Amino acid sequence: MTATFELYEDKEGKYRWRLRHANGNIIADSGEGYASKQKAKQGIESVRKNAPDAAVEEQ
Repeated sequence: MTATFELYEDKEGKYRWRLRHANGNIIADSGEGYASKQKAKQGIESVRKNAPDAAVEEQ
């Protein structure tokens, strides 16, 4: 696997996730803090489920 989801608690006590490539770069993040760890995990699962083959749209 070339990327890993990291789940963590921020300074304000909110839960966040980030997707980190094996080279250390952050590929994506939650963009928001979640009130519970379970909600943050649901956010991760949503990304896994809804964007496995997402198209690239040039702007």
